[in-house]
Amino acid sequence: MATISRTAARVFYYARNVARDVAPQALFRARLAGRLERARLSGEAARRRLNYYNKLQDGFAPSADAMRIGKLPFTPTMYYYDLKEFARYFDPGLLIDLEFGDVRNVPKVPSIVKDRPICADDKNAIIMKLDKFRHFQMPADAMSFADKLPSVVWRGDLNNPIRTRFLNAVRDLPFCDAGSHKPNAPPEYARPFLSISQHQRYRYIVSLEGNDVATNLKWIMNSKSLCMMPPPTYETWFAERQLEANVHYVPLAADFSNLEDHVAYFERNPAEAERIIAAANAYCRTFDDEQTEQTISLLVLYKYFVLSGQIKPDAEVWRYITG
Repeated sequence: MATISRTAARVFYYARNVARDVAPQALFRARLAGRLERARLSGEAARRRLNYYNKLQDGFAPSADAMRIGKLPFTPTMYYYDLKEFARYFDPGLLIDLEFGDVRNVPKVPSIVKDRPICADDKNAIIMKLDKFRHFQMPADAMSFADKLPSVVWRGDLNNPIRTRFLNAVRDLPFCDAGSHKPNAPPEYARPFLSISQHQRYRYIVSLEGNDVATNLKWIMNSKSLCMMPPPTYETWFAERQLEANVHYVPLAADFSNLEDHVAYFERNPAEAERIIAAANAYCRTFDDEQTEQTISLLVLYKYFVLSGQIKPDAEVWRYITG
């Protein structure tokens, strides 16, 4: 259920992106050199992040299925707008391989994606901040951990066996308010819809992956509730692989058998819960600076086009990227 503020933000998102699309695109391309000049002055943290999202080191050729920037697919629309926001700074004839939607496997050729499986050889999956209106919703939380309900909460679609396994594991635990608000949920799993602010009333919020990453993970970690989840197996721009168990979140066993013990421990040791919450909040602040986010996004694409042999690198910018 959309709130008034969420609806207003969505309207602004589309209005801004439509305006960018109808503006003369040459205006953006004329600004590329200046943006790259500022980008090369970014710090080491930004450089590490861009090379984490784009791990390519060797040259490659776009595939026969690569698309020209000027002909990117318009659907899903938010993926299009989020990629075009930065792709429009480059020549519209440049080729780009991409996979919109939930990516379950590493692409066979270097491709722009929203997410990738966490595995050893993932360099062909080049992460951009796509579908960010949905995935990077991280509202503030004014309620302290101590003032929250001493209970566990979870809501979501039953689109993954892990989620059904979780509901079966906690169904008899009196401190768990867990279920699915979706109309197609079986009666034994059905629970009423809860907004983010209603979730934030609970001390413990569970995050479970669905088709790929867990959409709720980012706003949970930005709250003053304690995030509990199995170790992630997919990652997005949020770099879920870099999250540390017992530092940024509380790890749950595959069968969720340790959830009850975890809750009992943190009820006895609230300072330990608040330590993890503080680290999670600090991790979320990594993504607060919009100028840095834009700089990294532009450089991820720039590195892609240089290594694909489509543009000649500026010596200073390339020196910054490669360190």
